[in-house]
Amino acid sequence: MREVFIYDSVRTPRGRGKADGALHEATPVELARQLMVALKERNNLPDDSLDEVVMGTVTTAGEQGATLPRIAPILAGFTDRVAGLQINRACASALEAVSIVAGKIGCGMADLALAGGVESMSRVPMGSDGGGPHGIDPRVSFVAP
Repeated sequence: MREVFIYDSVRTPRGRGKADGALHEATPVELARQLMVALKERNNLPDDSLDEVVMGTVTTAGEQGATLPRIAPILAGFTDRVAGLQINRACASALEAVSIVAGKIGCGMADLALAGGVESMSRVPMGSDGGGPHGIDPRVSFVAP
C-alpha cells in the first residue's frame, strides 16, 4: 500500500443556519467551488491533476443533492473527468470522506483527490430530505438517527 499524505486544508467561514444568516446567499456548490479554487491556486494544480472528490453531506437534497462533488470541481476549473462521490455518515460524513480518499490513494485508485464536507443549513434545512425512516415511520421512531 502506498503512503498517503494530506497536503493542504481549507474551510469556509461559518455562520448561523438560518434564512437571514450571513452565508445564506452562498449556495452549497459555490461554497465548495471557492474552496477548490483556493486549493488549486495555492498548490498550482493543473486542471487535469484531480482524480476524485469525495464529500460528506448529511442532507443530500435540493442544492446539496445531484452529486455536488462532481459539479463543484468542474466549476472550479478542473477537467470534467473528475469523479465525484457524495456520502452521508451523519456527523462524521467529512471524516469518512477523508478515509475513503485515503484508501483510494493508498491502493492506487487515485493519485490526487479532495475530501471534505458541505452543508448549508440556511439554504437546505435539516430534514429537507424527508428525515429517513426514523423521522417518518412510527415503527422505528424510537431508533436514534
